[in-house]
Amino acid sequence: MAVRSTPEPVSQTPSHPRISLIVPTLNEATRIGTFLDCVQAMRERDVEVVLVDGGSSDDTCEQVKTRVDLLIQTAPGRGAQMRAGAARASGEILWFVHVDSQLPPNADQFVRQSINDRVIAWGYFNVRLHPTGWLLRCVEVAMNARVQLSNVATGDQGIFVTRTLYEKVGGMPDISLMEDVKLSKRLRDVVKPIRISESITTSSRRWRQHGVLRTIAKMWWLRFLYFIGVPPSRLARYYRPSP
Repeated sequence: MAVRSTPEPVSQTPSHPRISLIVPTLNEATRIGTFLDCVQAMRERDVEVVLVDGGSSDDTCEQVKTRVDLLIQTAPGRGAQMRAGAARASGEILWFVHVDSQLPPNADQFVRQSINDRVIAWGYFNVRLHPTGWLLRCVEVAMNARVQLSNVATGDQGIFVTRTLYEKVGGMPDISLMEDVKLSKRLRDVVKPIRISESITTSSRRWRQHGVLRTIAKMWWLRFLYFIGVPPSRLARYYRPSP
């Protein structure tokens, strides 16, 4: 099911392509308002906000109906949700962002400037964790360094991609886990990513709730299992995101 609200699409030009901001949600009633507060000004700059809900049992969908441009309801699964959002979005640039991220006020302008009329291009932002401490600051630095070395970004970093390139690589993988990693690898095989040095601030609740070192070990273990060929559907049973 899809619900579209104002503003209506406006014409796109090569120098001012429409951006579709695609946000997957599931029971995010306590966080969705804060996120939408920071993107309303972007809507006035021709950023289409597409929210894809995976069957929330709270009032997430009720809160967003007048504050997004397109509301889609699907079965749960982040990869499948983002794929559905991209299929319905109208933008020439697709921008995938998590709801627990805080975007810089002019983040959409950075995206447009970095693409700079290129048809085949993609990129990501640096990430900053909040709240933080010395150990989480080390995690943050390591995350940003790893992406620069590997050219494999994660969902926390706000991956953006031109529609032409997105379709060229087959779109968002419809898998249960590691969809961002698989998409990044497909994209980097075509062209090197653009790194925006401005940071997206993302919640550190996952690390703080379960322990920083324990969470790091778990994430690297999942990455290793994925690398050696363990199916994402099996990995998803080991991964339990924080509520």
